[in-house]
Amino acid sequence: MKRNNVVTSLLLLFACAMTAQTTDLARVEYLALPFSKSDNSINRYRALVQVPIPLDKERKKIFVVGLEYRYVDVNIEDTEDVFAFNNNLVTSTQQMDAYLGYVWKQNDDWRFGVKGGVKIQSDFEGSLVSDDFIYEVGAYAIKDKKKNPEEGKKPYRFIAGLTYSTTPGRWYPLPILNYYKEFHPNWTYTLGVPKTNIRHYLNDNHKDALQAFLTLDNVYSNIQQNFLPISNQNADNKLAESIQMTIGLVGLGYEHFFTDHLLFYGYAAHSVYNDFRLEDGDGNKIYKINTENSPYFRAGFKFKY
Repeated sequence: MKRNNVVTSLLLLFACAMTAQTTDLARVEYLALPFSKSDNSINRYRALVQVPIPLDKERKKIFVVGLEYRYVDVNIEDTEDVFAFNNNLVTSTQQMDAYLGYVWKQNDDWRFGVKGGVKIQSDFEGSLVSDDFIYEVGAYAIKDKKKNPEEGKKPYRFIAGLTYSTTPGRWYPLPILNYYKEFHPNWTYTLGVPKTNIRHYLNDNHKDALQAFLTLDNVYSNIQQNFLPISNQNADNKLAESIQMTIGLVGLGYEHFFTDHLLFYGYAAHSVYNDFRLEDGDGNKIYKINTENSPYFRAGFKFKY
């Protein structure tokens, strides 16, 4: 596999891996991505629900049920790209996730968790096929000292673990690493993947916050009707079996907290890495749709733990 394909694979898998860390209980979200120097664009709609079920009164053991849905409106308008799709234009994709998790408290500092689930990622041009299903498992450890830090130390949280998915062409586990710290009154930072940020609360009651961030995002879908792109990019005449996007972003965000747990967020960013493409069943890139760095806008509401 070429070097740029390796980079794309690593970025995509890291982005998928970090979903195990989310503390969101519910989320609704809209994304707009108009590609620069192109009439192509992507719009994504997302909804997420995670239900924690305590198994004991002390909440030392928690069972988690999670469901997520994503609808991606794919607008391919550039003449060259429409021609390359060879009458097999992908106009939308859908992703449906269902997963179960179990989290237990080992002691006052450490919690451990495991997660397993299935994703259906497809353009739904016909009945479901085996390639539409992606299976994922993960295990992680959390040291959470946000509310009761050690004497003389600032509040922080550390997450580490491993995740594995059956995404075609990516048959290896990846690490989970995330470190959050409150380093000054009304200032925090997070180091990790897919998001690293620095946040400043605009008021002492933490109702409003600004942040600067680096993050990753991705789209993946199986193409049910595999086809041969008409393009000199595909010299080996390989079939397109999936449509994917991996994007690295730098941006600014605003958050407004209605309560300690319910908030609105809006992000405006610009990509520093953009790879919207078709791949074959081995994860090899066979056609580049858009690679020009582009603006990116995302907003939504979430209720978090």
